[in-house]
Amino acid sequence: MTRSAKKGPYVDPKLLKKISRLERGSKTVIKTWSRNSQISPEMIGFTFGVHNGKDFIPVMITEDMVGYRLGEFSPTRKFVRHGGKMQRELEQKAATTAKGEGA
Repeated sequence: MTRSAKKGPYVDPKLLKKISRLERGSKTVIKTWSRNSQISPEMIGFTFGVHNGKDFIPVMITEDMVGYRLGEFSPTRKFVRHGGKMQRELEQKAATTAKGEGA
């Protein structure tokens, strides 16, 4: 369910305070745990360190990101390939044949 249009988009007040203190385009990374904050036009040009549960992922805000949530750009799960040892051997064979064809 979406947020009421009457209330407007949710942006963490602490985050807005941090943005107002910095100048646009500065190289400072603004650390935040507020993954549910929506990206507003005032945030364009800033870099946010969005917490994913383990560390902060740097996210540079562009115009295309307005309206999305900060958490969408900081994945919380790491994909580990399927297959294990057999899959690794197949990939190594494929890599060696690709090297042989490229030479």
